[in-house]
Amino acid sequence: MGSFARSINDARKYVVSSTLKAVDWNAQLVHGELGDAVQLLKEQPGKGIFVGGVSLPLALTKLGLIDEYEFVVHPRVVGHGPTLLATLAQHVDLRLVGLTEFASGALSMRYEPKR
Repeated sequence: MGSFARSINDARKYVVSSTLKAVDWNAQLVHGELGDAVQLLKEQPGKGIFVGGVSLPLALTKLGLIDEYEFVVHPRVVGHGPTLLATLAQHVDLRLVGLTEFASGALSMRYEPKR
């Protein structure tokens, strides 16, 4: 957990918000139209952009800006909470590109959109 915490702490973070005026914790506020801003970030050197939450992945999926999805399924059913991509109007066909099973029983499944 320590190495994960260090990597998250050191990672450059981008915050998408229509209400915040400033951010901290090695973060930068994303300005302007979301699609244009994310496309500019994707063109920068690096190992990729990781996105979390519920509304941002939905918006980026609708814009066709996600190159790879990673779903981590934990061995627990909770039965409540927000549903990822719940209001997506059109389906996105995916191709499995990676699968990792953790000692906890959690599975990480990586997919690329079929284009």
